[in-house]
Amino acid sequence: MKNAVIRMIETLPENSSVEDIIAELYFRLKVDAGLKELDEGKGVPHDEVKMRLERWLVR
Repeated sequence: MKNAVIRMIETLPENSSVEDIIAELYFRLKVDAGLKELDEGKGVPHDEVKMRLERWLVR
């Protein structure tokens, strides 16, 4: 994990701030958690997402 974080930081622009690094780490943490949920079958079916979005957008 440590090496993956180091590689991620090395891909960021040289002028990246600590806040930029933290934001990227947080984003990747959330994406990885979401992918894990999908792998475990905990995702929301596409049709359900469409239905929810339609309700939200109509309001």
